[in-house]
Amino acid sequence: MKVRIVPRSKIRVSRKSKSKYDKVKYAIEQLKPGGEALRVKFSDKKELNSIRNIAYAFNKEHDTRIRSSSNPSENTIFFYMEK
Repeated sequence: MKVRIVPRSKIRVSRKSKSKYDKVKYAIEQLKPGGEALRVKFSDKKELNSIRNIAYAFNKEHDTRIRSSSNPSENTIFFYMEK
């Protein structure tokens, strides 16, 4: 058996990777310090955790401070960027 490391750019991908959270990712990128907040509705606690993980990953990648606040009675979470 021959094993070889190849650059990822040499691998052809036949289908585009798409997430159901792409809209959330795009909207988080549009947040501005002291600007409007983003409201996202979720269906259950598992989905809430996934949405929060997206924001945490964005903070880590872009060295920003996007904050969140949830309203469990209405199943919504708000994201905003402080000044």
